[in-house]
Amino acid sequence: MPMNRLQRKFEVLAKSGRKALVPFITAGDPSLEATVPVMHALVAAGADAIELGVPFSDPMADGPVIQRSSERAIARGAGLRWVLAQVQAFRERDATTPVVLMGYLNPVEILGAGAFARAAAEAGVDGALLVDLPPEEAGPTRAALNAEGLALVALAAPTTAPARLQRLAREAQGYLYYVSLAGVTGAGHLDPGEVRRRAGELAQRAVVPVLVGFGIRDAATAAALAVAADGVVVGSALVQAMAGAGGAVEAARRAGEFLAPLRAALDGAARATPAGPRSG
Repeated sequence: MPMNRLQRKFEVLAKSGRKALVPFITAGDPSLEATVPVMHALVAAGADAIELGVPFSDPMADGPVIQRSSERAIARGAGLRWVLAQVQAFRERDATTPVVLMGYLNPVEILGAGAFARAAAEAGVDGALLVDLPPEEAGPTRAALNAEGLALVALAAPTTAPARLQRLAREAQGYLYYVSLAGVTGAGHLDPGEVRRRAGELAQRAVVPVLVGFGIRDAATAAALAVAADGVVVGSALVQAMAGAGGAVEAARRAGEFLAPLRAALDGAARATPAGPRSG
């Protein structure tokens, strides 16, 4: 698979000793017209890549905040092809920031893996994270994505069996998303020390950067969890911060104001601990 925006971005981050900050938003929420402005605002506030959620009617891995955002987006008509059109519109001003579609397998299967991969690549997508696609069954989808230069991003969790964890670390593409706790997105009760230990062990073995997500609510938790990993993903807290925004301008303002302190905290933590998770 040829080098794409994800690989280039992570190479730049590694060389500069910075941690990756990857925000998640649900496409179509808090409004259809806010999606692209919010994406640009997140980049301006320090996002290194964007996870763009594809609204789905049964988001089983997501907590109430993202479930409701997905329901609202679907009610507004935000389907997969509309989401791809938003990425294409984003690319009119931003040709470099990686975009990963996060969602579920059903919409991809309806379109067909090959057709999805071609449409996604044409729109400017860099990868896909399909929550309900197990690695044992991912071969055909991975091949279709790779043929178009897209990465199939995988999830690992505290409950992942050791043998599967080894496979994920060996076969991961783009980045490996480490779920910080057993539960749905936005859940609480994190044990930062345990997350750092597990993420650090995984980062030592993985062939791609390891990002920690689920349960990251603010700058403090982002900085604490990024110490042993290559970066963090933040979703539910950001989606909640934008909920009810009166328009695209207000949503973009809220997104930027939420993300900027996380960027500052990650950069501060990186300066305090310059050695990366793979250094020893």
